[in-house]
Amino acid sequence: QVQLVESGGGLAQPGGSLRLSCVASGSGFRLYGMGWYRQAPGKQRELVAAITSGGSTNYADSVKGRFTISRDNAKNTVYLQMNSLKPEDTAVYYCNSYRGIGRDYWGQGTQVTVSS
Repeated sequence: QVQLVESGGGLAQPGGSLRLSCVASGSGFRLYGMGWYRQAPGKQRELVAAITSGGSTNYADSVKGRFTISRDNAKNTVYLQMNSLKPEDTAVYYCNSYRGIGRDYWGQGTQVTVSS
């Protein structure tokens, strides 16, 4: 069983920055890709950024050039650095680890609010 615990959410002003962290319990962290998703009120959950076990990354068009995903395998942690935040980035952000059928793990979510 894998547990994911996110932290780092909060209130930021437009143009500001936040860094989210997600710590994974258990073994095998370095073997799997990780992702950050978000869900705004009334909208579907969407992929924000993902990183493979080898460190390759991909981003939603809406965050390219502003967000950076990274991982520290020694700490079983994945990060999401969010810069130049916009009000439309307001959402609950979730960490995900997909390890195969029946092994799709999610964190509890952390609220990010961008407002002046």
